[in-house]
Amino acid sequence: MKWQNHMIIGASFGAVINPLIIPVAVLGSTAPDWLEYVLKICGYRVKHRTVTHVCLYWLAAIAFFKLVIDWHNLGLGFAIGGFSHVIADSFTIAGVPFSPTSDARFHLFGGKLRTGNAGEYVVAGIIALLCAGWVHLSPASFKNAPTLETSGFIPFFYDWKKEYDGGVVDGAEWRENRLKFI
Repeated sequence: MKWQNHMIIGASFGAVINPLIIPVAVLGSTAPDWLEYVLKICGYRVKHRTVTHVCLYWLAAIAFFKLVIDWHNLGLGFAIGGFSHVIADSFTIAGVPFSPTSDARFHLFGGKLRTGNAGEYVVAGIIALLCAGWVHLSPASFKNAPTLETSGFIPFFYDWKKEYDGGVVDGAEWRENRLKFI
């Protein structure tokens, strides 16, 4: 897949966990590819979609950051982004390795996508829509965490009435912006 689709999918997965970790998830969503370059600079010969694309490595990173230690979910966001990259690459014909000890490739839905074709954009769009639906339709009791609606954090969607009632904006600014939703 192309990087822009990896970033869309990584941001979508990050939004499901916590909207504040989206930038870190986007960075992680490109990590399996740029880590190959870092390893080459360090003197290791690495083929594309080998050691940096192992599914179990990214699952282990998610488990580590979720269960052991993490600072403001930054490590978890990076690992979620990396895992989303590997999952997205598993839709392609080349697939990804599931474990480091196996030569078999892991494919989702038969691995029918080719990099750069319209199908990968469709898959990225579908994943983004599913994740957006998950974020906005999840109940407030989901893991005892507030949803975006109850926490008041909905980026780019301002509640101008609430701002006016709280004295943050005056009447003229409220009248000017009350029908603007974005």
